[in-house]
Amino acid sequence: MSRQVFMSRLREGLRGLPQKAIDDIAADYEAHFAEGEAAGRSEADVAAALGDPGRLARELRAEADLKRWEEQRNPSAAANAVFAVLGLGALDVLILLPILLSVAGTLFGFAIAAVACFGVGGFLFAAGPFIGQGHEIAAVMLAGLGVMAGATSIGAVTTLVTIAFVNGLVWYGRLHMRLLKPALEPQGGLS
Repeated sequence: MSRQVFMSRLREGLRGLPQKAIDDIAADYEAHFAEGEAAGRSEADVAAALGDPGRLARELRAEADLKRWEEQRNPSAAANAVFAVLGLGALDVLILLPILLSVAGTLFGFAIAAVACFGVGGFLFAAGPFIGQGHEIAAVMLAGLGVMAGATSIGAVTTLVTIAFVNGLVWYGRLHMRLLKPALEPQGGLS
């Protein structure tokens, strides 16, 4: 594979990252080709030593998404981090996908339950004066507050577990990349 083909495939795989990041990565790989050329190696040899540009781009994108999650703890960054981890390998997807879907579904269910319980508690609290007579009014209103407090607790615990889940995926992604890195490192002094 020629330098031009390698670099175009690498740039294509990095599409969507900030242009400065793409330019920096491309400059690094251009330097690998320049070093290889200075050492008397052909472009095809250097490209073969660097590995598949599509795979390199996926790993670089995954690393960028994992860094983004560490910097910005928001749902978009979490989703990107999860998909980055899933995108690292088809076998991982086959193993992780059922686990991820069941855990994510459970967390989503708890989140929906928390919102629904909070709404029911709010309704009970607001409707208390209209439902009962005398002491029943206070009991219904307090029951509504109790349901709302329970829903808030469920929501808080679900949020903490969700953050821990995404952090676990980020840890797994970094471990996965560390384990694969020696196999993907360029051989013969091109690092």
